[in-house]
Amino acid sequence: MRSFIALLLTLTLATLARAEPVVFPAPSGNAAARELVVYSSLDEPIAAHMIVAFQKAHPDIAVRYEDMLTGEIYDRIVKETDSGGKTADFAFSSAMDLQVKLSNDGYAQRSDLPMSDRWPSWANWRNTAYALTFEPAVFVYHKPSFINEKPPATRAEFVDYLKRKGNEVYGRIGTYDIERSSVGFLFMARDQEQFDDIWSVIRTMGAAGVKLYSTSSAILERIADGRFVLGYNIIGSYAADWASRHPDVGIVLPKDYTVVMSRIGLVPQAAASPDLGRAYLEFFMSKEGQTLMARKLQIAAVSPEVNGENTANTMRELLGAQLRPVPVSPGLMVYLDQVKRARLIDRWNEVLRLQ
Repeated sequence: MRSFIALLLTLTLATLARAEPVVFPAPSGNAAARELVVYSSLDEPIAAHMIVAFQKAHPDIAVRYEDMLTGEIYDRIVKETDSGGKTADFAFSSAMDLQVKLSNDGYAQRSDLPMSDRWPSWANWRNTAYALTFEPAVFVYHKPSFINEKPPATRAEFVDYLKRKGNEVYGRIGTYDIERSSVGFLFMARDQEQFDDIWSVIRTMGAAGVKLYSTSSAILERIADGRFVLGYNIIGSYAADWASRHPDVGIVLPKDYTVVMSRIGLVPQAAASPDLGRAYLEFFMSKEGQTLMARKLQIAAVSPEVNGENTANTMRELLGAQLRPVPVSPGLMVYLDQVKRARLIDRWNEVLRLQ
């Protein structure tokens, strides 16, 4: 289990409110230094490691870092572009669907970079939108509740456990509220595509009195103190952070299949300095940048050139076809259609109520 925690550990929480922009002055002190503008959902204290390393290679570049919510990143880029103005030079967001929509709708420009042809095909859409991280969805469990048996390792085992335990675990299961959690909705949409019997899982969770939350921390806090015994489809990075600090939190990567989400980087079409945006994206994709991300930022690297702990290469060696990365493609936009989105949410709510 420690190896999985080492692979997954990351501290990549999006801020709940927009933070003030942070400016990293050019190391050279050049008064005429150019400025790279970044819109990102990655917390600035974590992103700072990448920025400082980038500036070592580009000492004449200052960086203006704007830490914001994923929806705000999308809205800002669209609004600023449509008004005829300039926008960020680089955008980095965990909202895979919104990033792909920006690319698909002409709000991102092509970036042909040294690693473009070697980047995994699922992680690169037309050299415009690139998946830069590798983050599995996991089962989380309260270790003391599983002293006499192993925790569920597949969805079938998850269902069997809930049915066997009945009242003993009623109201002690947690997952995301897909109406309020974008990543929860993404995971549910992928479940529907990957698993024909997913609705039996949802129905069983409903019968077990599942509790719904919009944040990972609300679920993980309750697992850590024993109020909950299981959490379903939790972002592994957040789970691993809690597990590193709370010994009663355990993690299982589902053996039937494990959905993997990514954070996507792109250079907006209306970037004020697109060359700087591409330089930052190139650094993000370089062996140096991906190694730094895996070791210092503790975010799993995608690059096929990077090996060792906290990398897609190592996870694939351990888990193989069990891993199901979400492809960077227009398919991600399907559930941005409000009618389709509403249908999935309505069915989710209906099935949860069936007992």
